[in-house]
Amino acid sequence: MKILFGRPGIAKLKREKIFILFLLLGLFLIAFIGITLGNMFYKQAEDISGLIDAATDPVVLMAIWISISAAICSTLIAFFFGVPLAYFLARKDFVGKSIIESIVDVPLVVPHIVAGIALYGVFMRYGVIGAPFEKLGIAFIDAFSGIVVAMLFVSVPFLVDAAREGFKEVDPRLENVARSLGASQWRTFIKITFPLAASSIFSGAILCWARGISEFAAVMIIASFPRSASILIGDRFTSFGLTGLPGIPGARPISVLLISICLVIFVVFRVIGKRKR
Repeated sequence: MKILFGRPGIAKLKREKIFILFLLLGLFLIAFIGITLGNMFYKQAEDISGLIDAATDPVVLMAIWISISAAICSTLIAFFFGVPLAYFLARKDFVGKSIIESIVDVPLVVPHIVAGIALYGVFMRYGVIGAPFEKLGIAFIDAFSGIVVAMLFVSVPFLVDAAREGFKEVDPRLENVARSLGASQWRTFIKITFPLAASSIFSGAILCWARGISEFAAVMIIASFPRSASILIGDRFTSFGLTGLPGIPGARPISVLLISICLVIFVVFRVIGKRKR
C-alpha cells in the first residue's frame, strides 16, 4: 500500500500522466485505422464464399504475386543504390546537399498520377531511357519492368531517408577507431557502420516494399498489364463492384486477401527485425 499511495507511487503516477495522455491521443489514430479495416473484414466475413473464390482464383493470385515480387525487386534496387547515397548524405556536408535531399524526397509530394505520366514520358518506346532499352529488347510499357520502375519511383525516399537517419546515429568515432586499427574504409563500413544502422535500414526497406505494393496511379499509367493487385482491384471495383458475381470476386474480397497476406508478411518482418536488433 505504501508503494501505491506513498510519495514514490504518487511521483510515478505523475511521471506516467504524459504517457497516459499520449496513449489516449494515439488511440484516435488506432481506432481510425482499426474501424476502417475492421469494417471491411467484418463485411467480408458475411460472405466467406467470396473470399474463398478470391483465394482460389488464378488471376487474383497471379496479380498479388506480381505486386509482391515487383515490390521486392524495386526494394532491392532501392537498397543497392539508395544505401550508398544515404551513407554519403549522412557523412558529408557540401554545397547543394539540400538540393539533392529535396530531389530524393520529391516523389513523396508529387501526385502519383503525375509521377506515372512523367515515368511514361521517360520509359516509353521513344523515351530518353526507354529507347536505349528498346534496342536491347527490354520494354517498360505494359511490362513487369514498368511496374518495378513505378514502384521504385514512389517508394525509394522511404528507404533512403530511413538509412540516412540510421547512419547519422552511428558515432563517426567508431569508424575512426576501426580505421586507426588498420581497417579499410570498405571493411569499416561492412563490419561497423552498416550493422549499427541495420535496424533503420531494415525498417526503411519494409516501408519501401509496402509503399510499392500500395501504388496504383503510377502503375496504371506505365504498366496496367500485367495486372498487379492494385490494378486488378480497381478494375474489379468498376466492373463488378465490391462483392462481385458468383465465381468472379469483386474488389472487397481481393482487398481483404491482399491485406491479410501483407499483414502476415509485416509481422514476420517485424519479428525478424527485432531479433536482429
